[in-house]
Amino acid sequence: MYPASVVSDKLLRMSETRPAKLIEGSALAWQILDSTRHKIVSIHEKTGVTPCLATVLVGENESSAVYVRMKRKRCESVGMKSVTIELPHETTTDELVGEVSKLAQDSSVHGILIQHPVPRTIDKRVAFETIPLLKDVDGVTSAAMGRLILGMPAFPACTPAGIMRLLVQHNVQFDGTHAVVIGRSPIIGRPMASMLINAHATVTLCHSRTRDLSSIVRQADILIAAVGKPQFVQGDWIKEGAVVVDAGYNEGNVGDVDFEAASLRAGMITPVPGGVGPMTIATLIEQTADAAIEQLGIEV
Repeated sequence: MYPASVVSDKLLRMSETRPAKLIEGSALAWQILDSTRHKIVSIHEKTGVTPCLATVLVGENESSAVYVRMKRKRCESVGMKSVTIELPHETTTDELVGEVSKLAQDSSVHGILIQHPVPRTIDKRVAFETIPLLKDVDGVTSAAMGRLILGMPAFPACTPAGIMRLLVQHNVQFDGTHAVVIGRSPIIGRPMASMLINAHATVTLCHSRTRDLSSIVRQADILIAAVGKPQFVQGDWIKEGAVVVDAGYNEGNVGDVDFEAASLRAGMITPVPGGVGPMTIATLIEQTADAAIEQLGIEV
């Protein structure tokens, strides 16, 4: 989430210029956090245990450090314990695996998150696979992703899960619609496509190298932009009345979509900041509480 003053000022400017309905995520995120707070109280009353999220941060990426501090603040706001393991940039894959293994064996830790990005010298897939399925609260392991594709229970990737929840709240219909996802990462794009398929949308998964991408985007009833390039999606690519979700966040508080131009054609659109970001953090914290419930074998 972002400072309230930054979000509210930007949303005010957006509301004065756009015809599209704004899909704002902060209000729903706070509802999720409030519900999670009650879960945590109940967990502690029944077991004496406080759910704990452990985040592993490798290197000195300032954006990642800010994001980790933000998550810690949100955890503390709902009564959840937050632990951060900070490792130097020179950390090897084996060293990272060793740290994650310790957290995996620690019964007081209920969710494990390896903060993205990690240095290129690290084999992140090997590191991710060290996280036990029950503690994989961000859906990064092959087991979690495989279960998602097959429609089996597992914690899904937080950003796509948050997006789906936000769209459901705004009564977006998936059945039979054409959804286009730009971005093929295993953290956003691929799980997002799977969730939309499971919701009976017809999905086209694209990326920055897709040929004639603008023509494909113009067919989208629902567009999810997660390509990681500022204002990559142009306004005239948007189908009239389409639902546009910008899952990008780039320097200067801009997303992957040219918001001003796209909002003139879209029916609904998420802002950056204040759209997808708050939902990602709220979903992560909620799934950590749910992981604690499952690991403790209780009902709340």
